[in-house]
Amino acid sequence: MFIDTHMHEMTYSKDSFLALDQMVQIARMKGLEGICITDHDSMGLKEYAAEYSKDTGFPIFVGIEYYSLQGDIVAFGIEDYPTERIPAQDFIDLVNAQAGVCFAAHPFRNNNRGLEENLRKVKGLHGLEVLNGSTSVEACQKAARYAAELGLFTLGSSDCHVPEKVGVCATYFPEKFHTMEGFLDAFRKGQMKPAYYAGGKYHVLELKEQQKSKIPFTFYAFNDRMYL
Repeated sequence: MFIDTHMHEMTYSKDSFLALDQMVQIARMKGLEGICITDHDSMGLKEYAAEYSKDTGFPIFVGIEYYSLQGDIVAFGIEDYPTERIPAQDFIDLVNAQAGVCFAAHPFRNNNRGLEENLRKVKGLHGLEVLNGSTSVEACQKAARYAAELGLFTLGSSDCHVPEKVGVCATYFPEKFHTMEGFLDAFRKGQMKPAYYAGGKYHVLELKEQQKSKIPFTFYAFNDRMYL
């Protein structure tokens, strides 16, 4: 199943222009089978999203995009989170202590909100966002190289704040689930792959090894026009 794993809804992400019903409508139209609401430093939409999901039968998983002192980290499966900025390692430790999962969002975006070289310093991340719908192709490629080096799971997501960005990137999970427990279990298995939307459907992005290059991975069939 394809799930957009990093999205912002307008109630708690003040820089978003998207309401939940609009997000679900667009997601369904594109063929997504679930979405993740990861508002900035908030999980305030959790109860409303759970009721909406129950009423519509469409899976909605609420996490958080937390702005640590070193950069943004997306987390799921937690109840408690800081109300002030703390070091990335402290937040990762907090997530793991609650049996949650987390990944570094847009680690090399040029806005000083990615972990960048801190990826090599922190311990306990589960994954890395290697496709982000609001980040340059070059920054995504660099993230993929770091994921390979560090042995982290790879994900894709739109990071949408406006309608046209919903679902431009997503994550493919090889099994179906409808609960947060199922989502967390599938995430921990690490079999997901980044995907992008083009030509009316999703394409799984395979990361191929290059035997004769210092760059261990490169993108094939990557359509950078989705960032326009």
